[in-house]
Amino acid sequence: MRQGTPLYDSYFFNARERSWYFLVSLGIVLFFSFFFYRSIFAVFFLWPLGAAGYLSFQKNKEKKRREKLEVEFRDCILSVSANLRAGYSVENAFEESMRDVQSLYGGESLMRGELQRMKKGIAHNVPLEVLLLELGERSGSGNIREFGEVFAIARGSGGRLPEIIQSTADLIGERIALQQEIQTTLSGRLFEQKIMSIMPFLLVGYVEAGNHGFFDCLYHNPAGIFIMSGCLLVYLAAVRLADQTCAGIMRALL
Repeated sequence: MRQGTPLYDSYFFNARERSWYFLVSLGIVLFFSFFFYRSIFAVFFLWPLGAAGYLSFQKNKEKKRREKLEVEFRDCILSVSANLRAGYSVENAFEESMRDVQSLYGGESLMRGELQRMKKGIAHNVPLEVLLLELGERSGSGNIREFGEVFAIARGSGGRLPEIIQSTADLIGERIALQQEIQTTLSGRLFEQKIMSIMPFLLVGYVEAGNHGFFDCLYHNPAGIFIMSGCLLVYLAAVRLADQTCAGIMRALL
């Protein structure tokens, strides 16, 4: 890919985000070290949890950016379809859609940047279908990749582009709306999952506050270390299972 061209199937923190999420990940490791072992030396054994948390934050950012691109892309091709029906050529229809995208999502929107790249590519005699196929590959989105492939086939075969773009935009719009509906439906379950994931810590804190020293026997001795290590593994397995279950439900419904 050309230098400076974004890849949406991966996300890299900027300097500020990198510092922030590093501190958050470090805080997680320090908290677990204190809660399960009450020892700063446990950090040297629990650092993989911090690394996993850091990568999880990065993956979540990547997912949200790709979802944002898909929504903006849907509105972009709806605008393109309207421009084609108004009599614009295909290239001009995409260029004019930049105004609609900017009015909806602002000058810093992802799709506006992509339309700017398309405009520059067309100025350098790069076919529009090639630019759309490239965006589909970079986006990591099946919907965008599918549109690029359909567009390239229609352009090559001389198909009726306004109708094809409109029908494809409608289909993509329905898919995205379905995804958003499913996410809204699952949001309550996801919130319950987050609450349940912090309940053990709240319960232990409550008992410790009312009975100071109640759990002291679980720390700084071989038996206590063994028991707390087992509790940590069970907790991590439960959180992992809950995440995989939600992801599996999402894939099954889609």
